[in-house]
Amino acid sequence: MSDATYRVMLRMQIIPGMGPEFERIWRKVGDSVTSHPANRGQWLSRSEEEADVYYIVSDWVDEASFRRFETSDRHVEHRRQLHPYRSGGSMVTMRIVAHLPGTGGGE
Repeated sequence: MSDATYRVMLRMQIIPGMGPEFERIWRKVGDSVTSHPANRGQWLSRSEEEADVYYIVSDWVDEASFRRFETSDRHVEHRRQLHPYRSGGSMVTMRIVAHLPGTGGGE
């Protein structure tokens, strides 16, 4: 399924007490990702169960486009601005294979 969305999910452990500032900077620099022509959107979520943990989900038209972005100067600068808040993390990639819309009406 070559036209399926390529999804990247980052788990970011933020230095305790720096969450609000991290969120502010993430919003400020987010357009460096979302303005890329191959990006389909990005979301920031804060864990309700893990202290100081955030998840960033970013959707791309394909893996090749994401990998080109990942090594670009634009992405390096984006990461540089967020790095001071991070104490650890991980990344997983996946391909969306199905979507079942709900009836809740929200996103």
